[in-house]
Amino acid sequence: MSLVEEAKTTLHTKFKVKDLGELRYLLGIEVMRLDKGLLLNQRKYALELISTIGLAATKPSSAPIELNQKLTTTEYDKHVGHNGDEELQDIACYQRLVGKLLYLTITRHDICFAVQVLSHFMQHPKKSHLDAVLRVVRYIKGSPGLGVFLKRGIISHLTAYCDFDWAACPNTRRSIT
Repeated sequence: MSLVEEAKTTLHTKFKVKDLGELRYLLGIEVMRLDKGLLLNQRKYALELISTIGLAATKPSSAPIELNQKLTTTEYDKHVGHNGDEELQDIACYQRLVGKLLYLTITRHDICFAVQVLSHFMQHPKKSHLDAVLRVVRYIKGSPGLGVFLKRGIISHLTAYCDFDWAACPNTRRSIT
């Protein structure tokens, strides 16, 4: 605590600074202090997103993206002669939704893969892409308070997970990680 007070004093001498007390919110991220560590979540942001889109009365989804769903570009559809999935007229709406989901991935790592896949279609989104974005939002509705838990103490090991597929992109036949 003496180092914290010394830092505050040094800052007060050089700059006009106001001590707001213990951190609770920072850039829309809620910081909850627990005995075992810190929990960071964006519950308020997630609930605002759900209500802004108008999905408050819908049933939550069990997964952020459908199993084995293959989203394709408009160029691919033209090449193979697939019709019926028209391009969106208002692409700005799709871009805003994906942007909001990207911001939510700061604390919601469970949606990172789905949002990364959906961000590939920002220039020419189709109806199926918008449906997939709305499914991600319905998935968030099931647990809007999920976040990142930072355990207190020394970190002795690190566990990482990776989600990928092998040559499953129908457009390029490349793997997506």
